[in-house]
Amino acid sequence: MSLNERSDAGPQRRRRGAALEGALLDAAWAELVATGYEAMTYDAVAERASTSRAVLYRRWPSKRDLAAAAVARVVATIPFDTPDTGSLRDDVVALLHAANDTRARIAVQLAVRLDGTGDDALTLADLRTTVAERSNTRMITLLERAAERGEIATADLPRRVRNVAFDLLGYQILATQRAATPAEIEEIVDDVLLPLLRAPR
Repeated sequence: MSLNERSDAGPQRRRRGAALEGALLDAAWAELVATGYEAMTYDAVAERASTSRAVLYRRWPSKRDLAAAAVARVVATIPFDTPDTGSLRDDVVALLHAANDTRARIAVQLAVRLDGTGDDALTLADLRTTVAERSNTRMITLLERAAERGEIATADLPRRVRNVAFDLLGYQILATQRAATPAEIEEIVDDVLLPLLRAPR
């Protein structure tokens, strides 16, 4: 190979910052899905990402941390809009349907992969907060809009009341290992959430 040919090819660009972290987490997710949590190793993830174990350890000192961060990245890349139908009930039903698709997809994909048995084992229940974060943020937006329209007295609600619909949805998916049905989603909204939101305080 001539000097000109080497120059044309150029050196491999070194990844840094967000680009490097994204590549590492993509590799961790691929390894998690391919081999399962128990068999997943830093060496295998580093090989997939074409880097060293030290690079991974500096960012995620435990395999549990690394796997949780990989799941969080996958969740963050799934499109997830905030509904605006003009009705609190319809907004929440639409939001739950979107969350249902996301959570069920992740839960089913990982159900047989989170097979760790030691103290550092990672479970779907451990990932509930990670998966629910975007949903809960959007719920605040829906509640604020509903309060402005006069549908509810206030959006300043206890965290457990505000998040109860997503907590119930999460438990439903964890218990059944499938997406909730439309009827189950409507029950969560009509029988639990709306009565709580409209109860005198």
